[in-house]
Amino acid sequence: MPYCIGLTGGIGSGKSSAARLFQSLGAGVVDVDDISHGLTRSGGAGIPAIIQQFGPEYVSVDGSLDRARMRELVFKDTLAKGRLEAILHPLINQLARDQVAQSVTPYVLLVVPLLLERNGYGDRIQRILVVDCTEQTQIARTMRRSHLSEAAVRAIMAAQLSRAERLAKADDVLDNNGEESQLQCQVAALHTRYLALAADPGHPARGG
Repeated sequence: MPYCIGLTGGIGSGKSSAARLFQSLGAGVVDVDDISHGLTRSGGAGIPAIIQQFGPEYVSVDGSLDRARMRELVFKDTLAKGRLEAILHPLINQLARDQVAQSVTPYVLLVVPLLLERNGYGDRIQRILVVDCTEQTQIARTMRRSHLSEAAVRAIMAAQLSRAERLAKADDVLDNNGEESQLQCQVAALHTRYLALAADPGHPARGG
């Protein structure tokens, strides 16, 4: 099994940007959001169960999940959220584990937004890497990227661990408050360290 680092962070922290930088250096990347999108696109494995549970009105004309409509539903209905998660999470979990196991790169980043909230991959991950930035930066980035209101972004953040809680659980931290060039330098340093850890036959445990 390849050495596996769990990459996480709050909404708008820059997880995808960090993952792309690691990937450009030769690291493997398995992103559960990408897996989720694959399951809910036209012809995706999750679509039949979604139609059965929620009705065809939650599927767009192209056959993919109507994300805006589903987001509105699960935001106000926790039972609906649980039903959707019961469909998708087992599929995501298995596909993520399979992709990690099949990787031929020196090490793999498993990108999971709610990794620390759910701890669903604790048996697979050797280290936890948190991408960190201020809450103000999270809000500004998310509003700009997703066209959400500040209140909507804050509601999402309230459902996640606090910044302090994430940092307390991290083995490694990427400070993503500055320019991308600063992030690149930090990624390069961690990449060197992860290559060394992955080369150790004993695969040192977390905290090493």
